[in-house]
Amino acid sequence: MNKRVLSLTLLLACLGFVSMQAEGRKVESFNSGWSFKKAPAEKELAVNARKWDSGWSEVEIPHTWNAKDMQVQANSFYEGAAYYKKQYFFPAELKDKRVFLRFEGVGSCSEVFVNGVLATAHKGGYSAFACEIGPLLKAGEENEIMVKADNKSRPDVIPVNHNLFGVYGGIYRPVWLIVTEPYNISVTDCASPGVYITQKNVSKKQAEVKVKVKLDNGTLQPVPVTLQNTIYDQEGKQIATNSQSFELTAQGEQAYESSFTIKKPTLWQGRENPYLYKVVSRLIKDGQVIDEMVQPLGLRKYEIVAGKGFYLNGEKYPMYGVTRHQDWWGLGSALKNENHDFDLATIMDVGATTVRFAHYQQSDYLYSRCDSLGLIIWAEIPFVNRVTGQEAENCRNQLREMIRQSFNHPSIYVWGLHNEVYQPHQYTKELTQSLHDLAKTEDPDRYTVSVNGYGHMEHPVNLVADIQGMNRYFGWYEKKIQDIKPWVEGLEKEYPHQKLMLTEYGADANLNHQTEYLGDALNWTKEFYPETFATKTHEYQWSVIAAHPYIIASYLWNTFDFCAPMWVRGGVPARNMKGLVTFDRKIKKDSYFWYKANWSKEPVLFLTQRRNWDREKKETSVTVYSNIGTPKVYLNGKELAGIREGYTPVHYIIDNVTLDMGKNIVKTVVVKDGKTYEDEIEWMYSGEKKRDSDQSVNKEEHAGF
Repeated sequence: MNKRVLSLTLLLACLGFVSMQAEGRKVESFNSGWSFKKAPAEKELAVNARKWDSGWSEVEIPHTWNAKDMQVQANSFYEGAAYYKKQYFFPAELKDKRVFLRFEGVGSCSEVFVNGVLATAHKGGYSAFACEIGPLLKAGEENEIMVKADNKSRPDVIPVNHNLFGVYGGIYRPVWLIVTEPYNISVTDCASPGVYITQKNVSKKQAEVKVKVKLDNGTLQPVPVTLQNTIYDQEGKQIATNSQSFELTAQGEQAYESSFTIKKPTLWQGRENPYLYKVVSRLIKDGQVIDEMVQPLGLRKYEIVAGKGFYLNGEKYPMYGVTRHQDWWGLGSALKNENHDFDLATIMDVGATTVRFAHYQQSDYLYSRCDSLGLIIWAEIPFVNRVTGQEAENCRNQLREMIRQSFNHPSIYVWGLHNEVYQPHQYTKELTQSLHDLAKTEDPDRYTVSVNGYGHMEHPVNLVADIQGMNRYFGWYEKKIQDIKPWVEGLEKEYPHQKLMLTEYGADANLNHQTEYLGDALNWTKEFYPETFATKTHEYQWSVIAAHPYIIASYLWNTFDFCAPMWVRGGVPARNMKGLVTFDRKIKKDSYFWYKANWSKEPVLFLTQRRNWDREKKETSVTVYSNIGTPKVYLNGKELAGIREGYTPVHYIIDNVTLDMGKNIVKTVVVKDGKTYEDEIEWMYSGEKKRDSDQSVNKEEHAGF
């Protein structure tokens, strides 16, 4: 066997599944040996690209050409066409097989050519797509694969601009070469697995499972085959199987279903017990397995009760929510699995139970890891920021792709339809309604959500999805930090039957900006973005969220700082600094430890304002986060008195602390179960001072950019 050819087992391992040895289908990593070149002006046609003989550079997939220029200077990056080409030797012995390419993500519009002939075109930078290339290949010869990628924003493809985040150009997710027999489980059904698993009436007593498999006959004649669907538990023990034999027609893809009842199942219980069964679908001909797919099965029931909360398998479940943009400093969106793993480890560490993956479809590997970690997740399409009137078809196509590709992930509870899109209101409402209808047709069992930046329920584009999300930045973009409380209580009183989620909140935090002088609002149009203000925002607003179950779930914005390529804010170009962690993933801000103390079961003892070391006041306060009991606090070796509880039971404050001139050592200690926990920071005081902080209040409602 060609050493480059991997079994399906390897692919599934990359996707986070534990599977049996797969048979029939072969999957080859197609990520090496590529050459790259930006398109010369006025010469971007593929027929010209084949003639270019200079300026090509060798690259490895994943790759983006925007990893540097998009991140360092505002509104100064290459958006447009670029080309990738690769030579592929097609062995003669494969001439009777079917050959496909599967791209996990190309930013953002792409065309694929084989030996100069167009094989497929795709619009959308965040969903996978697949195409059959076998008929265009020359057996026993070298073949040229060429991909055109173009990330220039356009009115008919979402997102229609780079305003909220940048669409990185390139083949930035892995590419796979898939080889099957002439009869196979579908590869080109929106690049889905070709297997769709639904579950009904899930309880500890039993669960009803249905497996639908789409089959494709690539010959000109019907063929007798057997389809076998088998369910295995997490230990690999077979618990149910079903086989059916039939003649597979050569005309069109055909779908076949198997039904199962699983007695006394082990339920998928989020982070507490993310138990996964697996479904193995085998296509058999003449007693041999000729194709096979393995998919995860997490048996669970999601339920949202307006005004009360989120329920998993009939039990109230806390929705401690974060959001995540996928890009990394210096890498853009061209990530490897270890990058996704790092982000997920951070999200798990802070104690989150749910993630909004915003504002676009993210890696299937990431979704698969959430299945096994027990994170409850929200997946959405990039219908954001603006309406053009030309994007409707692409919105529906991307939603269909997302649902079919991610259908079997038990961690996904909701499909996101739009975020902060408004005028013209009637058009937007009708388009969102059509997206809701499409989602319910494709997947009747999951919720849908749309997100508004306005804070009132009666907005014209609201209430066309199962869940109404609202993004609210009190104290930052509008009003005061404390205005979150009357806002939620007003909605709670007037609209008790609506399912409401707080889908973004927070404030920017530049770690180089610090101050002790904090009001209840900050003018975000100025350059001073102190970390201490963001910390204050999160401390108060989480306390309000925690006290109001009317907010079914909340999603702070954002886990990590990310690239906003059109912005210059807070003294840093092309950056949104609302993350709990810096863009380079190296520093966790104070707000990170606030949430970890409130959410995590791991012990937390943390002194805040460690970067605000050059103190402005002689009379100051000390704040400690502790989820392991009341801390003792010392200043320069002397224990401080007067500790009080702040907004939540993990929040401790000592007021009226008098610093010495020069260096001051602040230390906190807790002894719990015989173990001593400590934290220590250093402050300097050299006299009274006050950093310039514009605390003016914007009284106008803010709804996005």
